Amino acid sequence: MPVRDSAGWILSVTELNRYISGLVRDDALLKGIRLRGQVSGIHFSAAGHWYFDLKEDSHTIPVVVFRQSAQRQSFRPRNGDQLIVHGDVSVYENECRVQLVADSLRPEGVGLLWQRFEALKQQLTQEGLFDRSRKRPLPARPRRIAIVTSETGAVLHDICTVAARRDPGIPLALVPAPVQGEGAAEGLVTALRKAAALPGVDVVIIGRGGGSMEDLWCFNEEILARAIAACPVPVISAVGHETDFTIADFAADLRAATPSNAAELAVPDRSETLAAFELMRHRLDSAARDALRQRRQALLEAAQGLERVSPERRLRELSAQTAQTRLRLEGIGPRLLPALEQRLAMSALRLDTAADKAIESARQRLSQRRNRLEALNPQRVLERGYALVTSGDRVVTSAQDAPARMRLRFRDGAVDVRRDDSTDSSSSTD
Repeated sequence: MPVRDSAGWILSVTELNRYISGLVRDDALLKGIRLRGQVSGIHFSAAGHWYFDLKEDSHTIPVVVFRQSAQRQSFRPRNGDQLIVHGDVSVYENECRVQLVADSLRPEGVGLLWQRFEALKQQLTQEGLFDRSRKRPLPARPRRIAIVTSETGAVLHDICTVAARRDPGIPLALVPAPVQGEGAAEGLVTALRKAAALPGVDVVIIGRGGGSMEDLWCFNEEILARAIAACPVPVISAVGHETDFTIADFAADLRAATPSNAAELAVPDRSETLAAFELMRHRLDSAARDALRQRRQALLEAAQGLERVSPERRLRELSAQTAQTRLRLEGIGPRLLPALEQRLAMSALRLDTAADKAIESARQRLSQRRNRLEALNPQRVLERGYALVTSGDRVVTSAQDAPARMRLRFRDGAVDVRRDDSTDSSSSTD
């Protein structure tokens, strides 16, 4: 803030600069003005901004064209150009420097042509004739290049010189055409169509040297722009110097800054191509050697695998194993035979002992079973004074079931008896 002392207000430099900047910014008379003057000290920054001074006699004013505005311009100004500049006056506060922030430029003295240029550019832009999607890439190595230009100008010489230096093997064909004056646009259209129809042509360069806007006007005609857009092969526009822009530049597939640059864009450098081929050959050789080495290794491994499963090799291995086994048997046979005989004798003795034990055990079991059978023999019971009562094939075991006739079997014979019912059954049982 301003500081007040006994002598009055004290301002800082920043406050004064901001105050002056505000005065200029708020002044409606300094908005959208047009200035006439000559370009001096022009500088194009890496960021895309343009800086130059606009001079008149001994007076100058700095001008800045920011990148977005610069990209909308159809040409790049040069030192010495007379321009009509449109923009707003502003103050660069850091240095309190008055400058004009321009948004459009046009050369002075060509107002009508410039208006026609801008109107046609806007019309064709809206139609999409300049769209990036319509641009076609150049062939890697064209078969033949057609040049549409004047046969007497320096353009042809420059293109031929650069093309011969880069790759003399690419043929060039000149299709002469007027590049200035009445009817030049129609002549360029006719020559362009002839160039595209030549056998083997797959790139066309159309252009001329530098000049004023009036000199270059045939390249701003609508008929030529549409012919370039309709050309069946890619077109390189090389009109004027680097700062010159024409409608043909926007319609072409590629714009060259100069005719020499057009030749550089169209003709690949043979040395670079040969270097690329050499690198490719080296890579192919290396790949072939690697593939051959891999195939040789695979073949060796396959041969080794076949050798491992070969019947002849297997037969040889089996024969060798058989011979080794025979030798081992022949070597250990005499030493093992006495031991085997002794083991056999011991085994026979153990078998005899085991057999005797088994027979005696079986004999004892048989005797025990015989004794059990003898104890259960009915004849032994009868010998102890008992009798067996039968009736036919049935054994009578109960007095109630006793029939009228029965047989009593004793130890030494049998007696048939008849039942007497007059006797008390209980006494009969006793």
